Amino acid sequence: MRFDQKLADKLDAAMHAQMLPEDAVISLGTWLTDPERGWRYRHGSGAHTVPYSPSSWMAVGPWPKAFADRAAVASASVTRTDVVAAVRTAEQSQSWAEAFVATQVWGYGLTGYGPYRTGRVLAQEGAEEAFADAVSLLTDEGASASYERLQVLDSLGPAFLTKFLYFAGQALPEVKGLRPLILDSVLAGVLRRHATKIGVVAGYEWAAPIANRIWRDSNWTSDRYHIYLQWMYAASEQLTAASIEWPAAPDVLELALFTAAWDPA
Repeated sequence: MRFDQKLADKLDAAMHAQMLPEDAVISLGTWLTDPERGWRYRHGSGAHTVPYSPSSWMAVGPWPKAFADRAAVASASVTRTDVVAAVRTAEQSQSWAEAFVATQVWGYGLTGYGPYRTGRVLAQEGAEEAFADAVSLLTDEGASASYERLQVLDSLGPAFLTKFLYFAGQALPEVKGLRPLILDSVLAGVLRRHATKIGVVAGYEWAAPIANRIWRDSNWTSDRYHIYLQWMYAASEQLTAASIEWPAAPDVLELALFTAAWDPA
């Protein structure tokens, strides 16, 4: 099927009109009260912890000052709260490369190629400038403009680009518009299935191919990222208004969907 932006707009409108179905609210509420899953995030996502191997990052710098000693510690872990603190520390010295490393250590965790890919991004001419510009744009213009600025960097896909934006947005006292959230293939997959289901119920025979295109696994436009943020914030407000004691924190919804708290299929 040939892509039609008008159909994409129509499907987006349907998603925003209906938001989360009742089964989603129930599933997410159950996740939040489960001691083994979402209970620790009932006041926010800061406790979300990722393990990593400090020694595997020996060749990557500048290294975040508060992170584990790479030459002395075999294994370590880092929380979202730790990364936000590291970004704030890096901001004081205007070392956005250091802030970027902190976000990528958390993002890659124990994935072996993480240090290599992070090093490739940092080695590019103008990388530090791009990070600084993206942070400035967050304050002046908003998340979509910051997203677009970082797209010029090779080897930095949207999933890890938005990790940097997310933590920068958490560290800054103010941003223009909605604070950034992480968007990766898992989150896109949830919205793809949700959009398809809504479209099918509405009688849109073209729903699946359009949803597959706009919520593909990667290479999203800055406009699509903006639509994602709008939907996530609206869905988070819906959950906060429901009787499930959901925290007023859209990043908790991002974490919940990433950990399969609800499957639209």
